[in-house]
Amino acid sequence: MAEAEKVLAALELPVTLDRALVGGAAYEATGHPLPAETLAKAKAADALLFGAVGDPRFDTAERHLRPEQAILGLRAELGLFANLRPAKLFAGLEDSSALRPEVASAIDLLIVRELNGDVYFGEKGTRATASGEREGYDVMSYSESEVRRIAHVAFKAAQGRQKRLCSVDKANVLETSQLWRDVVIEVAADYPDVALSHMYVDNAAMQLVRNPGQFDVIVTGNLFGDILSDQASMCVGSIGLLASASLGVGRMGLYEPIHGSAPDIAGKGTANPLAMILSLAMLLRHSGGDEASAARIEAAVAAVLAAGCRGADLGGDMTTTALGDAVVAALNN
Repeated sequence: MAEAEKVLAALELPVTLDRALVGGAAYEATGHPLPAETLAKAKAADALLFGAVGDPRFDTAERHLRPEQAILGLRAELGLFANLRPAKLFAGLEDSSALRPEVASAIDLLIVRELNGDVYFGEKGTRATASGEREGYDVMSYSESEVRRIAHVAFKAAQGRQKRLCSVDKANVLETSQLWRDVVIEVAADYPDVALSHMYVDNAAMQLVRNPGQFDVIVTGNLFGDILSDQASMCVGSIGLLASASLGVGRMGLYEPIHGSAPDIAGKGTANPLAMILSLAMLLRHSGGDEASAARIEAAVAAVLAAGCRGADLGGDMTTTALGDAVVAALNN
């Protein structure tokens, strides 16, 4: 986060920056992962730049008090339902990808993930069966309106790219996915300039590593999108390079790297700050309407990587601070 703030300061934009605690830090200070003060600040802001949450020390806490509930609570309170996760291989990182260089170099896709439905928000619990066994259950469901609104976001995103949209589901076995596919097809009538295709999620996972260049925009549900976007991270070299935006109606958005909190390296100064810096670029583009500044940040990150700057996750030895300084220097060149 400090490196993203450093980049923001270097841009000298008329932005007022405030800070608030969430997750484990908030739980330790206040007894709740999303304190009322933090939520009030979030609702008053134009956009949020969010640090990662998650800490194994709190794994035994009641579910509603775990650090991860902070991000779920913010998404719900702010009406954020669309998660945008771009994945693009930067020049110079071909050998860092888990894929062959000639395959990896074609990666330039956007995953649009629905955030408010699916098994993450369905009825869940543990119950006893007739035979006395414990049985866990999570209900997967989507309403027509939930699918419709995320489909519109995805089609509009495709219009600004290569005009190709692939809807990923499991319509051959899931009723939820059959409804998803039916509604996406209905929405497609409003976007005749976008080529729509459909793919089962198991095949999509295979195709993402076999031929990622075939994808432009992928739209999918909460669970499938969570898995596929993490898979995409290894195709581009490191999860430390992937930013995301969570959007609702209007310009308000929450921006965060897709990686976790990595408590095993906390305080060591080795975390890759580039995903957070790229999240700042997405914030300026989508919530700030400042395409020029967003493009400057992305160009600076590309220049730093092309020059061979690498953190530990990419086989290098540059510290978090050094990578942030390198991006600022590239901005000023």
